[in-house]
Amino acid sequence: MPHPEDNRRITIGVDTHADTHVAVALSQLGARLDELHIPTTQTGYDQLERWAVALGQVDAFGLEGTGSYGAELARVLRRRGHRVIEVNRPDRATRHRRGKSDPIDAEMAARAVLSGVAASTPKHADGDAEMLRMLKMAKDSAVKTRTQAINQIKAILVTAPAQLREQLADLAVGKLLERCAAFEPGELTTPTAVAHHTLRLLAQRNLALRAEIKALQADIARLAGRAAPRLLDVFGIGPDGAAQILLTAGDNPRRLRSEAAFAALCGSNPIPASSGKTNRHRLNRGGDRQANATLHRVAVVRLRWHDPSQKYMARRLAEGKSKAEIMRCLKRYIAREIYHILCPTPRRAAATGTDLPQAA
Repeated sequence: MPHPEDNRRITIGVDTHADTHVAVALSQLGARLDELHIPTTQTGYDQLERWAVALGQVDAFGLEGTGSYGAELARVLRRRGHRVIEVNRPDRATRHRRGKSDPIDAEMAARAVLSGVAASTPKHADGDAEMLRMLKMAKDSAVKTRTQAINQIKAILVTAPAQLREQLADLAVGKLLERCAAFEPGELTTPTAVAHHTLRLLAQRNLALRAEIKALQADIARLAGRAAPRLLDVFGIGPDGAAQILLTAGDNPRRLRSEAAFAALCGSNPIPASSGKTNRHRLNRGGDRQANATLHRVAVVRLRWHDPSQKYMARRLAEGKSKAEIMRCLKRYIAREIYHILCPTPRRAAATGTDLPQAA
């Protein structure tokens, strides 16, 4: 007779950290079977899989932090044919009731999967979207540092000696940087010499960052064009916007089951905002705010330059709609258009997606 545990189905919950992961196994009935601590190494991932398979037939792994500490574990398990579910960290009410520890968090992750509360497929991070994420992170930090450098140059000029201020007054930013980068301060014995030295360092840093940003933008444009060439054909979307949309969708956009799911992910789905006899909606303030900002910029560009969008705005204003409500409808439509580019169907494969709907 086979052992009863030979056909036992189990669910694994994993609480992820930088150096160690903690896993807890539950049976189909929710009984706690075992607990395991592993290092975040290939050996540890192999140990986790052997331990889980030895306990029974694994239905799913529920992982916290699939976009951070659990990213590599999720990749390893997915490549080996296991079903991986993304689990949110326990809320405060649960932690007040159950307490806080790594095994408790791992058990709660497993119970969330077992009960169906957690059922989302995590975003894959092993293709073009992941490469774009790293490049965009480097570019965004370079842009921020460049802005800080030019602000520091202007702050120094506020308190600089009058002769230096007059020398650099009314110069465009490009000319200002070139002039400051060419300074030869000499010995640092006076405030003026130190000002020249500091301005030269900041200007050279700014110019170097400009070159770095230009190279990163070229890389981002190339990768975005390769990953989703039709996305760059959408009116109002450039390489940066396409990169952000691809980051939000991930390397497996078809995990988003519908255009409504993608709109919710971007925070552009309508949320009821009714009270009494009113029947209104507002934009979702959740979701990926960077993706939402991208949709907003696309809508602003279209209202400025896109004739169908301008006609749509005029028609809805005539109907008594507010500009905020019209913007909400436009962003929802843009999200729908983008979704059908990321996840084309045979019926929409040849669609251009340039006509605005009669109602949104």
